[in-house]
Amino acid sequence: MKKKLRSKNKFIPVNVPRIFKEEKVNVKDCMDTGWISSEGSYVKKFESKFAKYNKRSYAIAVSSGTAALEIAIKSLSLKRGDEIIIPTFSIISTVLCVIKFGLKPVLVDSNLNTWNMDVDEVIKKITNRTKAIIVTHIYGFPVDMRKILNIARKRRIRIVEDAAEMIGQTYYNKKCGSFGDISTFSFYANKHITTGEGGMILTNEKKLYQKCKSLRNLCFGDGKNRFNHDDIGWNYRMTNLQAAVGCGQLKNISWIIKRKREIGRRYMSLLRKSKKIHIQPYKLKYSTNIFWVYGVLLKKGIGISRDRVVKKLMNSNIQTRNFFFPMHKQKIFKKMKVFSKNKRFNNADLLSQNGFYLPSGLGISNSEIDYVGKTLLQVLENNI
Repeated sequence: MKKKLRSKNKFIPVNVPRIFKEEKVNVKDCMDTGWISSEGSYVKKFESKFAKYNKRSYAIAVSSGTAALEIAIKSLSLKRGDEIIIPTFSIISTVLCVIKFGLKPVLVDSNLNTWNMDVDEVIKKITNRTKAIIVTHIYGFPVDMRKILNIARKRRIRIVEDAAEMIGQTYYNKKCGSFGDISTFSFYANKHITTGEGGMILTNEKKLYQKCKSLRNLCFGDGKNRFNHDDIGWNYRMTNLQAAVGCGQLKNISWIIKRKREIGRRYMSLLRKSKKIHIQPYKLKYSTNIFWVYGVLLKKGIGISRDRVVKKLMNSNIQTRNFFFPMHKQKIFKKMKVFSKNKRFNNADLLSQNGFYLPSGLGISNSEIDYVGKTLLQVLENNI
């Protein structure tokens, strides 16, 4: 007889952020002094501290991770038709920042072990028209970057390192976000540190820094010619209030990373014996999983679909989130005929059709993790 699922009265969201006392003190300071816009001192403090944490020379705080990518790509001054290699298994921002400037996105499939872009396929897709690669780290592990960095150096290909989900993560003990010619981050509410909305650009090149800083702020002119703009930029500034939150969050980054890995290990101990799912390991030779989210990939032929599993979890007051929907199947890009219909990306399709992640925000309790894990096992075991 199939067991009936137990229902927990309290709803468990897919993410609950953690706000520390430092953020509240900093925000109160902004409010008390009236410095709430992008002109306040916390913006510069946050930029300086974040650059230092990631061992980079320059930082530009912006309004979102998407804004960071757009500014980063435009700052490279590429020509229309130049190719940029990107993963198909990613958030739509990865494509938007390419097609907005008349550049050509070239998609690569995923590696099923890490869920990141397939490095060997990246190498194969490089042509004389390839001018940049957006290296997007996905979910828990960074891209295995050595081959990409080596060939990029030889071919003079720019690396845009999208480390939105990797704040504090390392690759061979070096911080993610410190590898790209230019690197981007997101501080959305579900990231390791948050400013509510927000993003950051990092680089070691002074010219890129100056260009990004200008693009963020409508490309105002200097001195008497402030309102005579020298390029098409945006108001993509970060407010002092947001930066004040960011400064407080960054103070607690060591605890945040430790807690994220505790959440991952706890889920692993509950789920590792299930033969119906694939979960990522805790460690690879070049990195320890940072568990931005805790992902679950259903195996084929288990008798229950991903959509049914997540529906049953929701019925037990457990929110989940499906894995990314791949770029080559996006209806808007089909309508625009951005990508060839004949290209196949089997691994990305598998991930998007069978993957989802569990509640794993910093606000989750151990008892909630246990409830989520045990409920998922019950759903899988009973094929309810």
